[in-house]
Amino acid sequence: MNQLLKIAILSTLAAITLGCSNPARSPVPVAKTATTTATAVADEEHGHKPSAHGGILVPIGRDNYHAEAVFEKGGVLRLYLLGQDESRVQEIEAQQITAYVKAEGDAEAQSFALNAKPQPGDKAGMTSMFLGNLPAPLAGKKLEVTVPSITIKGERFRISFKSVTDERAADHAMPTKVADEAERKLYLTAGGKYTEADIKANGNVTASEKFKGVKAEHDLKPKPGDKVCPITLTKANPKFSWVIGGQTYEFCCPPCVDEFLTTAKEKPAEILPPDEYKKK
Repeated sequence: MNQLLKIAILSTLAAITLGCSNPARSPVPVAKTATTTATAVADEEHGHKPSAHGGILVPIGRDNYHAEAVFEKGGVLRLYLLGQDESRVQEIEAQQITAYVKAEGDAEAQSFALNAKPQPGDKAGMTSMFLGNLPAPLAGKKLEVTVPSITIKGERFRISFKSVTDERAADHAMPTKVADEAERKLYLTAGGKYTEADIKANGNVTASEKFKGVKAEHDLKPKPGDKVCPITLTKANPKFSWVIGGQTYEFCCPPCVDEFLTTAKEKPAEILPPDEYKKK
């Protein structure tokens, strides 16, 4: 083979080998800093633990954090900051927050300030609560509140929520336990749909006796087809079942059994079959 041809072939092979052993590198992604935003409408069902102060739980940043919004009499709004686990208090940087509020259906919002109000135990320069006064004409109305920017650990978030309507507050309010003497009379005497056979089927005890030590956990976001508590419309727990009219009903907690049984005895026509208490 011609010497010049051999050299050309060897040079070509070398170039191909080097090209395969040193492929072009993919571009390295460049980190970008962006403002994180999260919006939560609190009058939609939100499957979290019950709030500590009876307020509205609002997820922040895809549930990285939470806030509890408490509307008080006199037009006061408290905003408690919580962690990913809503039972944990979350301290954040002390700051003044500008919020915007409008009555449902209004076109224009009014601004008001939410000021840092540290709770006992908060570190210097940090706070786990904010406090503000709603514009006077809006106190007591159904409101929509937006916080365009709140800083948590250097990240900025957006929050929005609505105050609870009276109807929804009634739906999800947890009833209080019946007093001991009245409770025994309620459970151990027949009346309305509640029969002697039911009393025997339930073990001749009250709900607080039967479920003593059983922890109630309220799931506010039942799925379609799930059984719901007839009182709160939260997801029913089969641990809290009670026989009424020969049929088994499921509840979220013992005080709801109290209230439902009272209705079964005093207004039996209002009691539906167990299968009717399901999430549509």
